[in-house]
Amino acid sequence: MNFSFRNFLILILVAIAVLIGVDFWKAEKKLPEVDYSTFMAQLNDKEITKVTIEGGIIEATDKFDRQYQTFAPDVKTVLDKLEKQNISISTRQPKGTFAFSPFLLIIVLGGWMYFLMRQQKSSGFAKNNPLITPTKKLNITFDDVAGIPEAKEELVETVEFLKNSGKFTKLGGHIPKGVLLQGPPGTGKTLLAKAIAGEAGVPFYSMSGSDFVEMFVGVGASRVRNLFDQAKKSAPCIIFIDEIDAVGRSRGAAGAQGGQDEREQTLNALLVEMDGFKSGETVIIVAATNRPDVLDPALLRPGRFDRQVNILPPDVKGRQKILEVHAKKLIMGKDVALFKVAKSTPGFTGAELANLMNESALMAARKNKDFIETIDIEEAKDRILMGAERKGMVITEQERKVTAYHEAGHAIVAELLPDADPVHKITIIPRGRAMGVTQQIPLDDRHSYSREYLRSRIMTLLGGRTAEEIIFNQFTTGASSDLQSATEIATKMICEWGMSDLLGPRAYVVADQSFLQTGTVKRSYSEETARAIDMEINKIIEDCYQETMIILEGKIGFLHKLSETLLLSETIDAEEVNIILKSKEISRQNEEMLQGRQQRTRPT
Repeated sequence: MNFSFRNFLILILVAIAVLIGVDFWKAEKKLPEVDYSTFMAQLNDKEITKVTIEGGIIEATDKFDRQYQTFAPDVKTVLDKLEKQNISISTRQPKGTFAFSPFLLIIVLGGWMYFLMRQQKSSGFAKNNPLITPTKKLNITFDDVAGIPEAKEELVETVEFLKNSGKFTKLGGHIPKGVLLQGPPGTGKTLLAKAIAGEAGVPFYSMSGSDFVEMFVGVGASRVRNLFDQAKKSAPCIIFIDEIDAVGRSRGAAGAQGGQDEREQTLNALLVEMDGFKSGETVIIVAATNRPDVLDPALLRPGRFDRQVNILPPDVKGRQKILEVHAKKLIMGKDVALFKVAKSTPGFTGAELANLMNESALMAARKNKDFIETIDIEEAKDRILMGAERKGMVITEQERKVTAYHEAGHAIVAELLPDADPVHKITIIPRGRAMGVTQQIPLDDRHSYSREYLRSRIMTLLGGRTAEEIIFNQFTTGASSDLQSATEIATKMICEWGMSDLLGPRAYVVADQSFLQTGTVKRSYSEETARAIDMEINKIIEDCYQETMIILEGKIGFLHKLSETLLLSETIDAEEVNIILKSKEISRQNEEMLQGRQQRTRPT
């Protein structure tokens, strides 16, 4: 029991100490008392200046500003004399005479403790109290899950275990007890778990990891035992624990912070229950997490979570299938090409694609349309990727001009580098925290990156700042995020991906996987190597910066034309950018400008 007799006594002693303190405080505030005859003598001598009457108690102030109190047996007689002398009189409502004794406080505390313990027992400790009600039949099947075919294939066998376990046990083997679904948020882990139960047609017990953790020690462990007892009676069935990292964190790391706490006891109970199934009990535990690195190793060993299924964001074909599933519930226009939408959303998860389609429907509804058009999907995607338009933001003409040249610099570098992702859209309308945005979309999903691609990415990021320097001979704070991203890429190229000719193929950042420092990064090199790393990072950024300067100075005419177009239209797409870059007239003007610059800078 959580509330022991010792804790109960401590509470009583604290309450008594509070009462004694209140009594002392009242005693300090109480006025000195005098007898009634002394008060009447001062009253007759006209030495009283004002009085406060509360019932039969009179608080008086004399001509020397001394205050005292007395008790008057006949207040009416005193009032008559006070009125004749024109003395200031005030009154107060008499206070109640009820005294709150320590014994009554003990009785109240005891009743409250008894009620609290009864509530605690009824909320989780009584084993015969039902914990949750399983969902008997789910209407979700594998047809409702799209974009992750590999994960579905691995889980089809789990459905077979539930439907026909004898097929697998007749040879002496045993079916897997647990399946751990791990992957980034929004990739469909919960939906997959429901689809397994829906395909198998078995009861589905669903809880979150945080549901087991309470402030009362022992409640979580009791809930685990209660859940598994119910599941065994409903076998075959599925127990689904979402966000299992809330209760399944490594006990080594937890012990360093607080020892045997409620989470650790709950985890111990879960480990014991997963080992306690009999041969005839077909209960499969499915858990989901996006932090598999923090889970206790005892959870991941064979015999508990036998299968670990990685669920990653879908590729372009997977995204198209996910969009098709959500498009069935919406009224789509004939101009909508879902394959193009899928190509323009690399890295989107299933949840983000569902949100995209929902935002598109809301965009169309705001315009009173009867169906969703491509422009609605584009606007919804811009809102998700770049933030809402800040139409009310007041911008000076100079700021608009600087932003236009900044974004034009990004776009020209991206279009002219063969390894860079092509430009999809440029805008100088403020969105989110950005004054403008140059949006690039890769032609294909990338799973690895070459050194040339990374260098082109750094040069594209530096294009905005370089354009500002060429045109205005100044720098603005608008390039801060670009510089941070460029520095991060260059640092990873040297420290993680071994892309340095000087330092060679070696990683200089090592993740420390000890129990107390899970996921942290430790340094594994000397100060001399650190200086060499800094030099290599600076060299990459400086080389990219010089190459970017050469590119933009060689295309100065295009930079002017693209910026002028942005100032007029505010938003232009990839087609308009290509038209400008392929203009022969601008190319001729650009050559003339370069020749003029060379003549001006040629020494005499």
